[in-house]
Amino acid sequence: MAQRRHHYEHAFERYLRDHRVPYISVDEAKKSLMPTGVSLSARRGERSAPKLKNFDFVIYGEGGNLLVEIKGRRLPRVRLKDGSPAKPRMESWVTRDDVDAMRRWGELFGPGFEASFVFLYWCEDVPPDGLFVETLAHRGRWYTMRSIDVESYAGVMRERSRKWGTVSVPAEDFERLSRPLCVPGRLGSSADGMGYVREPIFERLGV
Repeated sequence: MAQRRHHYEHAFERYLRDHRVPYISVDEAKKSLMPTGVSLSARRGERSAPKLKNFDFVIYGEGGNLLVEIKGRRLPRVRLKDGSPAKPRMESWVTRDDVDAMRRWGELFGPGFEASFVFLYWCEDVPPDGLFVETLAHRGRWYTMRSIDVESYAGVMRERSRKWGTVSVPAEDFERLSRPLCVPGRLGSSADGMGYVREPIFERLGV
């Protein structure tokens, strides 16, 4: 595994490896992944070239490839009156710079690559059965995730904080537009009992 800064990225990379999803960590292959026309000085912040924020992973699939930016968020413990676990609100905020950079990367890589945010939620409680399609445990923490392509995100995003330059997606739109990354079964199959879940992007290899 790459030596990544955040436990969210560690957990996501472990998920990809465990489910045999082909990928490249951008930290490990920055130079070879730079599209034509984007210089290395752009990544080093030199004045001679425009600065373009890096993303985290390139994920490969038969139906298309993803350029992924991981967004780690924390899900608080929420209980119903009877004490049973309830679904907490999934925060979906990013910065405008995140959106602009990912849209630019999508343009640079061209057809066959889709720029996406993967929101990886660190759960303070074990995720309730049936509320999330994808859950994983890593180093004593529970996580669940949702993926949304950047163009869909940009189409419904709203300003969250002008001061901090952040935007977010209304909860109903996020549930409608986001989807699992990888679940058992064939690509394009539906997730039974999960009406708000769109089809997964990738199927697990060798299943």
